[in-house]
Order: sequence, then structure tokens, then C-alpha cells
Amino acid sequence: MDDVKIGEILLPGDEATQEKQEQKVRDRFWPTFRKAARRIPFSRDVVAAYYCAVDRETPLRVRGTLLAALAYFVMPIDVVPDVLAVVGFTDDIAVLTTALAMINKHIKERHYDAADDVLADVPEGEGPTASRT
Repeated sequence: MDDVKIGEILLPGDEATQEKQEQKVRDRFWPTFRKAARRIPFSRDVVAAYYCAVDRETPLRVRGTLLAALAYFVMPIDVVPDVLAVVGFTDDIAVLTTALAMINKHIKERHYDAADDVLADVPEGEGPTASRT
């Protein structure tokens, strides 16, 4: 996956686009995360990014970038289909890694605390049944 494609994916979009992406992310994040958790070496960062993306105090452009990356993560159809056992989440990981590198200073300790709470209460490879805000 080249930088141009990742750059296109991470465009934050306008407010209406962000609202649609946020709803997709809220609906699909935890089921997708449960499937991918064992393959993502930075699960804590991904969950903290989720909480940062749904935090209304996060700047709009940062929320948009995170929502775009997380929406790509939760969509079943992408560059490398997620149904492929070993390589299915490699493109998702590339997009998430790039997004995290771009906005990591905006992920606050409270987002990591929320991620730690969720990950501590859940058996490895699973996520909560309902999202927190």
C-alpha cells in the first residue's frame, strides 16, 4: 500500500462525512476488534484511538483522521480483504499505524485509561459488547 493511497484514506472529510464514519465506527468497532485483536500488536493504541475519536474534546480534524482510519478498519471490503486469514488485516494495520503516527499527541491519558479498563476486563482477543463514550 503506497503513501498516496493511505493519504487518501485518512482524509478527515467534512462534518457530514465524519458523522457517518463515526456511526459506522461505533456500530462495528468492537466486533471487528475482537476478530483482529490477536493480529494487532498495538491493541491498546487502537482502543485509545477509538476513545479519542469519539471524544468531543478532540479537535475536529484529528477526530476526522481517526474516524477515517477506524472506518477503514471496520469495513469488511478494503484493499486486502479481512477474510484472508493471515494477511487480511495488514492493510488495516498500515492505515491505523499511519493515523496514530499523525495524531499521537492528541491521544490523552484518559483515552489510554479507558482502553486499559476495557482490555483488563476482557479475555484476550475480545472486546466489550457495548461501546463507551
